[in-house]
Amino acid sequence: MQDSSREQQKQQQQQDARQAMDILAEMSTLLNTGLDRETLSVCVSLCESGVNPEALAAVIKELRRESAATRTASA
Repeated sequence: MQDSSREQQKQQQQQDARQAMDILAEMSTLLNTGLDRETLSVCVSLCESGVNPEALAAVIKELRRESAATRTASA
């Protein structure tokens, strides 16, 4: 009986995680962040692991600037 309860709890946690990710992805789209679902998931995982969200945002902005500069220089 406990195995069934654990499995149900695990399924509920997975469903909750998917729902939270759906909400975050929708918010990301509404805010026009340019982050795809996979990148957003990595960012959330990093934040959950203790990475400073403001520092992560700064790194993403810098990478975007460098990418744009590289594309401009290549063109």
